[in-house]
Amino acid sequence: MTLPLSTAGAPRRRDASRTLVVAGLVHALHDGYTDLIYVLLPVWQAEFGLSYSLLALLRGLYAGAMALLQVPAARLSERFGGRAILAAGTILAALGYMLAGLSGGAIGLCASLALSGAGSSAQHPIASAAVSRAYGGAAARGPIGTYNFSGDLGKAALPALTALLVTLTPWRHALWLIGVLGLIAAAAIAFMPAIRSTGGETSTSSQGGVEVRGGFALLCFIGSLDTAARMGFLTFLPFMLQSKGATLPTIGAAFTAVFIGGALGKFACGWLGARLGVTRTVLLTEGATVVLIFAAMALPLAPSLFLLPVVGVALNGTSSVLYGAVPELSPAGRVENAFAVFYTAVIGAGALAPVLFGVVGDAGGWGWGMACAGGTALLTLPAALMLGGTIATISKPAAPKSRQ
Repeated sequence: MTLPLSTAGAPRRRDASRTLVVAGLVHALHDGYTDLIYVLLPVWQAEFGLSYSLLALLRGLYAGAMALLQVPAARLSERFGGRAILAAGTILAALGYMLAGLSGGAIGLCASLALSGAGSSAQHPIASAAVSRAYGGAAARGPIGTYNFSGDLGKAALPALTALLVTLTPWRHALWLIGVLGLIAAAAIAFMPAIRSTGGETSTSSQGGVEVRGGFALLCFIGSLDTAARMGFLTFLPFMLQSKGATLPTIGAAFTAVFIGGALGKFACGWLGARLGVTRTVLLTEGATVVLIFAAMALPLAPSLFLLPVVGVALNGTSSVLYGAVPELSPAGRVENAFAVFYTAVIGAGALAPVLFGVVGDAGGWGWGMACAGGTALLTLPAALMLGGTIATISKPAAPKSRQ
């Protein structure tokens, strides 16, 4: 007997929801691991007498290992299964922090954080692809936005928890507890439904090979520009506010306002992209980013502060839309590999952009640096229009062959 469609679809909806919950939990953990390093840097400086350059190296090793190993992690998932590699990566990330709690100096910290960053490389490509396949095609754009939003929750919660633990217990014990949280998250991956290797991609993945590759390259280009603009804005924001007379507590509150707006933007724009489409949503969010950056530069302090949450929504909103489009433009339907390449591009842009914008700021002041951030966001608009044309070409059904 054939079950009614609504009944037959219920298990798949439950599996999709379970996938989203577990992927969101793992995303929150790994993004929290990435940012709690900032809380620990002063602790390690006091404990081991490290220089600022060595402290910067610690952060760079984690981020570098995470960025460089995204593609290898995706390849491993294709061979050994997504759940196994995601769980193994989460265990490695947790063990890295637990080993950091046993470190006796800079060398031990460097090795431990490189190990943790290597473990975290598996999370983005595999968990993103799992959510994409669970919901399928354009319907995944909203859930991808929710998954993206969960990472911001982790960035807010885990560093705050670590700061609290460090005040209550020695920092080494705090890191062991943080590592245990990672092991619990790794165990939770066992409750994620099996990550399907086929069936979740849209038809665009298997047709129009040249167009798909071109569209994916444009997507990576837009994502890199978007990330560069965001990092450039955040780099010069404190100097802009300082020039308007803001105090240090006001600057801290301003960053909080931007980050809260950014989290809301990631959540809302994923669902907005599912309704308006990639091109319209990117044009909307990036156009708003350009206008709001230059408005914040021109306005006095109070109106600028009022704008910052809205700036955060626009700055971060684009990312959810772009992430949601990755599965539709993944060459040959290799979704994990496509996410890995995309994340490598945007993480690399995020690391390089502050250096380049810093050179501009040294030469001309914060205003020129901030203007370059706005100009970078402006460059995404023609690229988004080109991407829209590519998507339309790919989505167009093939003409039937004439009979001879």
